[in-house]
Amino acid sequence: MSKKHTTSIRIFKNPILEACTHVHPIVPLVVWAPFIAYLYLQTMKMGTFSFVDFILWFVIGMLVWTLTEYVLHRYVFHFPANNKYTKRFVFLFHGLHHDDPQDPTRLVMPPVPAILIVYVLWQLFALIIPPQFMNIFMANFLIGYLCYDYIHYATHHFPMTSPIGKYLRKYHLQHHYSHEKSKYGVSSPLWDYIFQTVKGPKEESH
Repeated sequence: MSKKHTTSIRIFKNPILEACTHVHPIVPLVVWAPFIAYLYLQTMKMGTFSFVDFILWFVIGMLVWTLTEYVLHRYVFHFPANNKYTKRFVFLFHGLHHDDPQDPTRLVMPPVPAILIVYVLWQLFALIIPPQFMNIFMANFLIGYLCYDYIHYATHHFPMTSPIGKYLRKYHLQHHYSHEKSKYGVSSPLWDYIFQTVKGPKEESH
């Protein structure tokens, strides 16, 4: 376990808004697991999916999640803001985490922005994916999101002693403390290798 974190950076004067920025790590599971189960149930009710279909869409959903994670992290959360509004947006979504990466209450996405982001992504994916496949695709996409949330939490608060865990932990902490403009993958480094962002300019430690 990491060293005990005692204080959080306050970002809202309003106590209700401030409280909403602190999230217990169990919250994403409580919010999304029932919805994922519902999507699977709706898919099974159709009776047209084989075991191979489920495996195929699991791979597709997880793969698309890792790409989405990479794109959001690189281009949205690290957006080069140049005015006070975009700077505030970037700070609230991700800059705060870089300023205080060990705050255990701000390592998983709060449910309200998470729901809004999933809604927008659902509408975008629906332009490409046929309706009969949307439920199974989004179920697996959301499993990918939960894996990301909990891998991210673990990289900051658990030793992660397995070979894969050690690798992911070291990889992500390098993004925080020496290579902020690279290593955008958290649950997987795949897209960093594809888009050649495994290495970047070395920066001063935070």
